[in-house]
Amino acid sequence: MAGLVIVGVDGSASSLAAVEAAAREARARKAALKVVHAFLWPAMHVPLGPSPLGPPGGGIQNSVERLVAEAVERARAAAPEVEVSDAVVAGEPLTVLEAQSRAAELVVVGSRGMGGFVGLMVGSTAVHLAAHAHCPVLVVREEARPDGPVVVGVDGSPAGDRAVEFAFEAAELYGTTLVALHAWTTWNAPLPAPQDPSEPYANPAEALGQEEERLLSEALAGHQERHPDVTVEHKLVHGPTREALIEASRDARLMVAGARGRGGFAGLLLGSVSQALLHHAHCPVAVVREGGGRR
Repeated sequence: MAGLVIVGVDGSASSLAAVEAAAREARARKAALKVVHAFLWPAMHVPLGPSPLGPPGGGIQNSVERLVAEAVERARAAAPEVEVSDAVVAGEPLTVLEAQSRAAELVVVGSRGMGGFVGLMVGSTAVHLAAHAHCPVLVVREEARPDGPVVVGVDGSPAGDRAVEFAFEAAELYGTTLVALHAWTTWNAPLPAPQDPSEPYANPAEALGQEEERLLSEALAGHQERHPDVTVEHKLVHGPTREALIEASRDARLMVAGARGRGGFAGLLLGSVSQALLHHAHCPVAVVREGGGRR
């Protein structure tokens, strides 16, 4: 059975950009596309039809039907070969899209919607959905660079392993290079065992670097075996993780990050690195929760 890509729409320019990106994702994945609008107004007990004094085409219900129809038209224009369906579901956007994500292999949303506040760089629905969805979430920020690589942040944590697999799958689907970036500092790198027991804290920076390079290679090994056709560039950066990934996103087609990584606090659903990327990356960002996989 073909997979399913879900895209959330609200009529905003951001969500229409997400629709086009979602259509291209569905085409690459040989999946169907479902355009979903969360219809909040029925719960507000407000009139949905046209006003008796207004035009027949007025009213909230007609407006919703028009915005969904426009989104479907955009999707079909972007990827004519993709099967496109639509659904208007009563409920709050996060609740609706979280429920829809149970049957999907990917959920796509814009970085901001019609309810976005001026100056707010990423909408609350995108952030919360990245933390709660049952499959990977693609947040469409700036336009993807078709010839750019897929970049994935690698930290060696079990939580980040699924993000690495998703990144390999994406690079394979796109036919592009995968840049596996691991950033470390002397503050966040695990201390390797000292070669001289008499100097337990005298580990030179090069020893830390070698340990981090080993961590990167080990984190990629099994994935590389499963995706032998993907060209992988190992990129080790001595510096803060957030800054390194944001800089790498400038030339990327897609940035992939785990929802939480090494050093994440228990109970924290979305880590600081993934949140920083959602707010500041220069390309679309996919956030992958541990255990989330292709349906």
